[in-house]
Amino acid sequence: MNRRYWWIIITFLIIQFSILPGQYILYWFGVEIERIFGMWNVIAFSIGLVIMLLLLRKDMQDRHLVRDRTSRGDALIWSIIGIFMAFAAQYAAAFVQMVILGFEPGSENTEIIVEFAQAFPLFIIVVAIIGPIIEEIVFRLVIFGSLYKRFNFWIAGILSSLIFAAMHGDFQNLLVYTAMGLTFAFLYVKTKRIIVPIIAHVAINLFVALVQVVFADQINDMINEFEEVQQQVLLFIGGLL
Repeated sequence: MNRRYWWIIITFLIIQFSILPGQYILYWFGVEIERIFGMWNVIAFSIGLVIMLLLLRKDMQDRHLVRDRTSRGDALIWSIIGIFMAFAAQYAAAFVQMVILGFEPGSENTEIIVEFAQAFPLFIIVVAIIGPIIEEIVFRLVIFGSLYKRFNFWIAGILSSLIFAAMHGDFQNLLVYTAMGLTFAFLYVKTKRIIVPIIAHVAINLFVALVQVVFADQINDMINEFEEVQQQVLLFIGGLL
């Protein structure tokens, strides 16, 4: 692994652990406690992404030298396919966890993120866009890419995906994160373009953000209205019988 990639990993780790001093800095400036996590992550992840992109300037300049790189048109097609693949992998892994392993559905990690996003809405940008871009750079381009030079796809994919899963700290959903990591790794290998798994990852996170944060109230209202209509229909049918 070259020195630039090591600096990318170091930058990522600094982002992850910067919340410890960051929370005191924002608290000192009078920021409300419930908004601190979201606000600091917007600052830290934005700066971190800029640093990583600067470190990747040489890779971006030499990207045309990559052999068997798919065309832009094929990359777009695979990006769309990748979104459905990522959703399928996520739900298949969740089904295995629930039915075979007996785990309760849902993610505590996601619930915590939703709470922070509700307290500081701009945090959604990190969840849906900046975060997935950084994670694909770190876990697919750097870690998986380096392992793939020494091992086959499955060894490199599983190892990098387990690290990807562990970094989320949601060990009950380890299988879900691993399955998604393998899907993103496959898209990267298939197209030789990191933008493809980035698009698929962003789409997944954006969907979750829209459903659980932006349109959460409207969706709950629709569900309640549907349940009320369903009850009225059942009462009507019961009256006829």
